[in-house]
Amino acid sequence: MVPEEGQLSVNYSLGQSIALGPQKAVEVIFVQLKAFRKIFNGDISFRKSLSGPIGMAQAYGGEWDWERFWRMTGLLSMVLAFMNLLPIPALDGGYVMFLLYEMVSGREPSERFFENALKVGMALLLVLMVFVFYNDIAKLFTGG
Repeated sequence: MVPEEGQLSVNYSLGQSIALGPQKAVEVIFVQLKAFRKIFNGDISFRKSLSGPIGMAQAYGGEWDWERFWRMTGLLSMVLAFMNLLPIPALDGGYVMFLLYEMVSGREPSERFFENALKVGMALLLVLMVFVFYNDIAKLFTGG
């Protein structure tokens, strides 16, 4: 891949790549945390910062490029791992939240509460998915 203007291309050996991979993965998580803080502070637009399948396909670009493919795949994997750990019922982070509650209180949440929390979490995820798809389609037509 030819570096874009202002970018530096560096070639790493296999050993260097293996050592650098986890560091880059953790950097992606910290960038996500900073982005969440900016979204909640209103510094960046929630709508403009979300992309779904259409936005992801556009990020991969129109021409095949191995380096870009693997960079984007790694980035998306880390973003999805981060999102999965958010304390939203129906995601792994939600289950961790329930386990922590059980550890602290010494008792399980009621079956009814657990079930209702999962329904609310799933509803939130479905609403988010509809919003993201709508957002992607709207960006296609508005050029945003």
